Amino acid sequence: MIPARYQASRFPGKLMQNLSGKSVILTTYQATVNTHLFDAVYVVTDSSVIFDEITNNGGQAIMSLKSHESGSDRIAEAVADMNVDVIVNVQGDEPFTKKETLAPLLDVFKSDVKNQIALASLMTPLTDKNDIENPNNVKVTVNKDGFALNFSRKPISSQQKDAAIYYKHIGIYAFRKEALIQFTKLPMAPLEITERLENLRFIYNNMPIKMLASKYNPIGIDTPEDLENARQLLDN
Repeated sequence: MIPARYQASRFPGKLMQNLSGKSVILTTYQATVNTHLFDAVYVVTDSSVIFDEITNNGGQAIMSLKSHESGSDRIAEAVADMNVDVIVNVQGDEPFTKKETLAPLLDVFKSDVKNQIALASLMTPLTDKNDIENPNNVKVTVNKDGFALNFSRKPISSQQKDAAIYYKHIGIYAFRKEALIQFTKLPMAPLEITERLENLRFIYNNMPIKMLASKYNPIGIDTPEDLENARQLLDN
C-alpha cells in the first residue's frame, strides 16, 4: 500500500512532479510492483489527479472515503474488508524502492510463527553529528533483541558494548492487519502528540515493533532540490 496525498506542506503537488518522464508517484508505484514481492500493490489517495495517474497507466488505486491524519489511517480504511495478513506501507515519494530493501520486512513475519510481532520497520546507523542532531531524522533506540524502545526527533542512542550508536528510523513499515486496525482505534499517545510520531502509539500500547538494521538510506523527495537530485540519479 502506497498512501499518497496531493498536498504537502514543504512541496505541494510533489508526487505529480515529472521525474525523468514519469511522475514521482507512478515511478514509486512501478518500482514497488517490480519487486515482485506482493500479491497486489495499490496507491491509496485522496486525490483524483493521483488516482487517475495510476489507473490511466495500468495500475491499481483506491480513493479514500474519509480524510485522514496519517498514512496508516488511510491504509487501514483501504484494507478493512480485504482478506490479507501482512501489509507493507511504502512511502509515495521514494521512487528508488528496491526488492532488497523490502524483502527482509516480509521475512520477519514468515519466521514469526507465534504472531508476536505487530509491526516491522527499518533503521540505518547515523555517524555524522549534524545528521544525529537534525530533527528531521527520526531516531530510534532498540533493546538487545532488536525491538524498538523509543522514537524521537532528539539525539537518542542505543548502547552497544562500550559505545553509543545512533539509528535513523526509515519510514517503511510492515504491519499485521489486525495490529494496523487496532492502531487506528487507539487514542494518540502523549509522546506521539509532542513528537508528532505515530509509531510511539504502538510502543505506548505494548505492541512490539521489530527493527531491522539496513544499509538503505532512502532518497525521499521533500523539496525541489531533492527532485533535481533524483532526476540526476535516474539519468546517470
